[in-house]
Amino acid sequence: MNPYIVANESRFLEELFALLRIPSVSADAKFADHVHTAADWVKDALLKAGATHAEVCQTPGYPIVYGETIVDPALPTVLVYGHYDVQPADPIELWTSPPFEPVVKDGKIYARGSSDDKGQMFMHIKALEVMMQTTGLPCNVKFMIEGEEEVGSANLGWFVAQNVERLKADVILISDTAILSNENPSITVGLRGLSYMEVEVTGPNRDLHSGIYGGAVGNPINVLCNMISQLVDQDGKITIPGFYDKVEDVSVEERTEMAKAPFDEAEFARDLGVDGLAGETGYSAHERVSIRPTLDVNGIWGGYTGEGSKTVIASKAYAKISMRLVPHQDSAEISQLFQKHFESIAPDSVKVKVGYHHGGQPAVTPTDSVAYKAAAMAFEEAWGKTPIPMREGGSIPIVALFERELGLKSVLMGFGLNSDAIHSPNEHYGIFNYLKGIETIPLFFKHYAELSK
Repeated sequence: MNPYIVANESRFLEELFALLRIPSVSADAKFADHVHTAADWVKDALLKAGATHAEVCQTPGYPIVYGETIVDPALPTVLVYGHYDVQPADPIELWTSPPFEPVVKDGKIYARGSSDDKGQMFMHIKALEVMMQTTGLPCNVKFMIEGEEEVGSANLGWFVAQNVERLKADVILISDTAILSNENPSITVGLRGLSYMEVEVTGPNRDLHSGIYGGAVGNPINVLCNMISQLVDQDGKITIPGFYDKVEDVSVEERTEMAKAPFDEAEFARDLGVDGLAGETGYSAHERVSIRPTLDVNGIWGGYTGEGSKTVIASKAYAKISMRLVPHQDSAEISQLFQKHFESIAPDSVKVKVGYHHGGQPAVTPTDSVAYKAAAMAFEEAWGKTPIPMREGGSIPIVALFERELGLKSVLMGFGLNSDAIHSPNEHYGIFNYLKGIETIPLFFKHYAELSK
């Protein structure tokens, strides 16, 4: 471990804890002031770490923090992307400690945003400090840290379009993904896309007494559940017509290589507390969460859910439904196919509205680029092992956005673990992973500068 990191470990942790205490929940307007506070905090942290310039840039939504240190315009430039906003902490009652008061247990930092993405984003700011205080920056660095990633990055495209010249770089570096394990580092080379929908099913024009009307009126909750059950068949295949038309068939050779990665399905199930796994027939669990598309209900509600009982047939029922997409599937096209199909399977007893929340395109990054080779060399030097290239099941829509608007490929050097409970109660991030990330990132800069000569 770099001696500077060892000497400053306690401070590096305390600074991260301070950021984690800011409840920067972008999805809930009551946290708006805290989101702005987090943006100011990140700007100040960049300046303290050694950025020669940093500012909070306003957008039509939450601000984007931009910072830079240009040591020599002739040297390559790395653009670091991350986000300071976090998911809502709900359900609060399932947390074993307050979500916005960091607690260390068993070498892990428990707090909302610890892994996604404050902990991973802040590694880059501390890595800047390490380089500035030790070896110096071997190439230029720019930072773009946004506050709307958890709600679809609605204004990131607007900001990028307004700042193409300012954002000029040679590669984008992102830490918002996971490694296989602390013993087996990996680099993410593929991400699934996303289509996130909300549906509303309306039956009678008011809530009804279930004794007087039950059996004669379509119950929107029952109907919605039946419609959802029709979206995926017993083999785990999505039934939307045209859904698979552009799905990439991954070669046998690539699937064989994927199978070499350490992945214990029994341990995977045990960690989740389930007796068995489910999914599309003909694919392993590892393949189902990386190279195959999915459809999941993320929330469903309607009727009476308070204490006690109320014998009511609700007028309306709702659900939020997301689809993870693979290369060549288009988010807008899939959203349209979903809407057309969902409306077509609605019975006459109800009316249906389908709304689109947000989405993103799938992305695959090359493994033969200078940037990927530099990342692999950095992991090898810091971890003593060659990282495994892996496709990940999550979505980072901005990867495709950056390629389209800036013409830049991204390197996805994540340091989290899939067991970090991101988006869930008791999210956590290993202290080992946090410090190891701070150690590995400067090595990427070193190797990238050398290979770019």
